[in-house]
Amino acid sequence: MTLDDLRVFVAVCEAGSLSAVARDLGRSQPAVSQHVKRLEKETGVPLLERRPRGVSPTPAGRILYRAAAEGLGGLGTALRHLDDLRRGAGGTVRIATGATTVRHFMAEGVAVFRDRHPEVALQFVTAGSSRRCLEAVQAHEADLAWVTAGTPCDGVEQRPCVELPWILAVRVDDPLAHRESLTVAELAGIRHIDLPAHSTSRLSLERALERHGVRLESAAGVADWDTALLLAELGLGHAVLPALPGWNRGPGGAIRLIPIRGLPPLAAGWAARAFDALSPPATEFSRTVVENLPGTP
Repeated sequence: MTLDDLRVFVAVCEAGSLSAVARDLGRSQPAVSQHVKRLEKETGVPLLERRPRGVSPTPAGRILYRAAAEGLGGLGTALRHLDDLRRGAGGTVRIATGATTVRHFMAEGVAVFRDRHPEVALQFVTAGSSRRCLEAVQAHEADLAWVTAGTPCDGVEQRPCVELPWILAVRVDDPLAHRESLTVAELAGIRHIDLPAHSTSRLSLERALERHGVRLESAAGVADWDTALLLAELGLGHAVLPALPGWNRGPGGAIRLIPIRGLPPLAAGWAARAFDALSPPATEFSRTVVENLPGTP
């Protein structure tokens, strides 16, 4: 069993076709088949089965595919880091982020890191949810991800770095705008702007409200927290949101951010496959961001 055997087998499983892999690799189809046959001879079990169109892994093949894909991905990351060391280059740090991450959590940290380490390239992998960010780390598409903590992901470590209290965003002319704080029970009558469906923040909020016996009436739905704040400012409803850094709406603004008592804060922070295996630039970047996190409103 060689690395080349495993690479070809992973490619066949993902493409579902021997001929497609042969074309991509510039080899003959029999040559590609030989890689699979060597693996089957060594493991003693069939690894692929023919379908009307192409091939798919057998149950045994799926076991080997998952292990091989995982191992090859980690090996590729390690070789990239070693190549950076050999060439004396700063290397690249790949960060998976949600829609609001860089603006609210990383702006100062990115600027500080850039000044200190101009030789390091920062590559941001845009993802629409914490789940997708975690999957990017799991698949070796990113070294780090900033996520809302609480969604487990096999093979990925999470380190919460900041707690975000919940607030109610209302227009200044709303009857609730004069309040200094609110209880969970007082949310029962609001017209709520729903957080993104299936997001960690929405699920966390729904679980917390359920414990208090509160269900919110939906007035609108959004894809990110900033849009929810904007819709509340436009008067389309009320938004229950984590208090993000940078939301400083002082006197004279069109919206008020009112603390909600009784809801456990939402945690956010870094995720990585293994923090002790990160490259030195990735470790330094994660530390710099945390050291430069702005305060919440």
